[in-house]
Amino acid sequence: MRAVWALRVGIVAFGVALLVPLHAAASTPHVERADLVGDINNIMASYIADAVTRADADHADALLIVMNTPGGISTSMDDIVTSLLNSKVPVVVYVYPSGARAASAGLFVAQAADILAMAPGTNIGSAHPIDASGANLTGDLGTKVLNDAVTRVRNLASMHGRNADWAEQAVRNSVNINAEDAVKLHVADLETSDPAALMNAIDGRSVPRTSGALVLHTADASIEDMPMAFWQVFLNALIDPTVAALLFLLAAYGIITELTSPGAILPGVVGGIAAILAIVSLANLPVNIAGALLMLLALILFLADLKANTHGILSFGGVLSLILGMAFLINTGPVGLGVNPIVIFGTAAITFAFFVFFVDRVIRSRRRQVLTGADALVGAVGHAREDLLPNGLVFVRGALWKAVADRGPILAGSPVQVVGRNGLQLEVVAGAAEVKENE
Repeated sequence: MRAVWALRVGIVAFGVALLVPLHAAASTPHVERADLVGDINNIMASYIADAVTRADADHADALLIVMNTPGGISTSMDDIVTSLLNSKVPVVVYVYPSGARAASAGLFVAQAADILAMAPGTNIGSAHPIDASGANLTGDLGTKVLNDAVTRVRNLASMHGRNADWAEQAVRNSVNINAEDAVKLHVADLETSDPAALMNAIDGRSVPRTSGALVLHTADASIEDMPMAFWQVFLNALIDPTVAALLFLLAAYGIITELTSPGAILPGVVGGIAAILAIVSLANLPVNIAGALLMLLALILFLADLKANTHGILSFGGVLSLILGMAFLINTGPVGLGVNPIVIFGTAAITFAFFVFFVDRVIRSRRRQVLTGADALVGAVGHAREDLLPNGLVFVRGALWKAVADRGPILAGSPVQVVGRNGLQLEVVAGAAEVKENE
């Protein structure tokens, strides 16, 4: 009996020993992480929406969004803000690491979070509405966009108990502050050095929600990284105004090169692939129709210069149209995001040189005498294979021909030059320069 009793106690003790680690693991808070790094665009908005949905499905204790962005597209910003505001899981935005920023559209996203934290050496602000070229919006449109942005950012800050007055100044006057000042002015909730320290610092905090306050349980949380899928990484890199413009030009270069040099194949293949990628990129960007039409006009002018001998005048007009088209290609509304100005002028100069080269090539080919049929052999040189008295055989362009000496006898082995052709018989003369024929 004692042995049986001891066995039972041992089994119970073993079971308890197994359950203790499991219970400890089950009680460890689980936080999922998404990185909002780079420009805010459609792909980034989709990625953040997926992260919110996944965190809810996994019953995560919080969703951590690590941010470092210069801003981006206003419509994508709105999508991200909507996703965060409707998240069932508490959302923590962390501007990290040192040197990171939450600028322009990033300010709106940051203010939509339940908790906003910043690492030392980071900054936030600079959210004044600008157009795609970087200039301030003016007139009634500028006033409308500005007032809308101010109201939106004030609402987001007020909902989370932050400094709405400062947020308004960030939009109206593009003010910008560092992490320390952001905490002092209640623009951000806290400053901390790394994600692990952040999770411990916010544990037990209550965050206001329209459906009722939520209490955070994040002490010693395990943070699970949820990176972008490969296809999202690729598309995110592709969806950039500068990349879209360069792909558009590469497609034009390749296709036009193929048209001017039929059979080259490679330029046509590269141009076709670039055209497809450009369409994908532009389809995910708010394209300004006027900018797109100006770029198409530029290509039409370049092509016209290949057909008409205008000595580059049409190509010069094409360059002006290209510069304006690239400058206004992307319409990003209040947050502003356009093609890099250095890229605009650099590609304009390269494109001008590219098309002038082809114009010169076409003009030269038009001036060159076209030799076909019988005329193609005129001027060719060779050797006499036998004495031409006046008839005999000559070796010209890798073949034996019947020939007649046009200006007197020619001895075998002497160089000859074709001056005419009568059917299958060549008319040749002696005394041509030394010939290097492979006989």
